[in-house]
Amino acid sequence: MFRTMLQLHGYRVIESPDGEKTVQMAESARPDLILMDVGLPGIDGLDATRRIRESCRIPIVCVSGHGEARFLAQARQAGCDEYLVKPIDLDQLEAIIKKYTAQKPRSVQAF
Repeated sequence: MFRTMLQLHGYRVIESPDGEKTVQMAESARPDLILMDVGLPGIDGLDATRRIRESCRIPIVCVSGHGEARFLAQARQAGCDEYLVKPIDLDQLEAIIKKYTAQKPRSVQAF
């Protein structure tokens, strides 16, 4: 769903099948923004975020089905800049993307 919506809005989207590949792709592609699903196969989204933070400062938006405060705190501690709870409000997602990609090429990495 994210891919289609983002592409319809003119973003170039790169996807990754698992947490390990996510880290590798973030380091090599250096997208303008990462939409990080917490439930990735292999290393989870929070561990992937921690590893990405070791080498680069790409804005990361955590996407999760958990809306409890403790999950938000864990995401912030891991290095996520924003936290969205599924189901995602597409207007809110678009506002966050614009916040972090204003005046930049439109490239979003979605995992």
